[in-house]
Amino acid sequence: MNAIGIDLGGTHIKRVMVDGRGTILLRDMHATGGDGPLAFAETIRALTPYSGVAWPLALAAPGLVAPDRRCIAHLPGRLHGLEGLDWTTFLGRTSLVPVTNDAHASLLGEAWLGAARGLRDAILLTLGTGVGGAILAEGKLLRGHIGRAGHFGHACLDVHSSDKSIVGMPGALECAIGNYNIRERTDGRFATTHALIAAFRAGDDFAREVWLKSIHALAYAVASFTNIVDPEAIIIGGGIAQAGDALFEPLREELAKIEWRPAGHSVRLVPAALGEWAGAIGAAREALNSVNQ
Repeated sequence: MNAIGIDLGGTHIKRVMVDGRGTILLRDMHATGGDGPLAFAETIRALTPYSGVAWPLALAAPGLVAPDRRCIAHLPGRLHGLEGLDWTTFLGRTSLVPVTNDAHASLLGEAWLGAARGLRDAILLTLGTGVGGAILAEGKLLRGHIGRAGHFGHACLDVHSSDKSIVGMPGALECAIGNYNIRERTDGRFATTHALIAAFRAGDDFAREVWLKSIHALAYAVASFTNIVDPEAIIIGGGIAQAGDALFEPLREELAKIEWRPAGHSVRLVPAALGEWAGAIGAAREALNSVNQ
């Protein structure tokens, strides 16, 4: 059985075609579309033609997924028209097109073919514009009561902070390390976290101070999540995770100071393996699962 996974992002739409063993038969990337109503949806329809017989299909997208998994139920301020769009109906499919939150889909992809393969309990943190995430518990994705499980970026690290995440949480993790506010956190000196990290590598004292402050906050968050979820490993992905040793080495040093380590056991930190394709691969896995249920 072959399947198609689509990962809808604000800038790009990623498509993968896989077989049941996880072999990637095709993968490609397309612009999300213009500013017209449902331009992104029309792009996806063009990528998934249906002529009576079709491979199973699933979609990954930002936002909270409806209980029946037919649409994104809640995503304020982004991708106008996505909320409430029934993808099964829109694409003219007779079988369900299951919808999954994009971070959830990324963990499903990593659990199938990537860094979480063979694990039963794991956390994924995606460090990018904000901070996303997902939880694998006893081999299954933890979605939560209304799909909020894994929104680690909104965990509060400072109740007195005036900085708030996009859901209004003061002192949230994404306020400390997200790319969305990097100009504010660096007094306008850096436009991106990648530029900050490059300056850190070059020995810039200001960049070092800002970056290590972010790592300090991340370490406290990781240690807290470990105490709550007790994972075998924490997988770190997203654009900021491409910093490699500039991220993982100081993070491990900080964790050594604060992590609770019963009998000397420490949680493993693992870089994500599938990069920007994890969400689409996870969606393809969901498409295959929908046929087998």
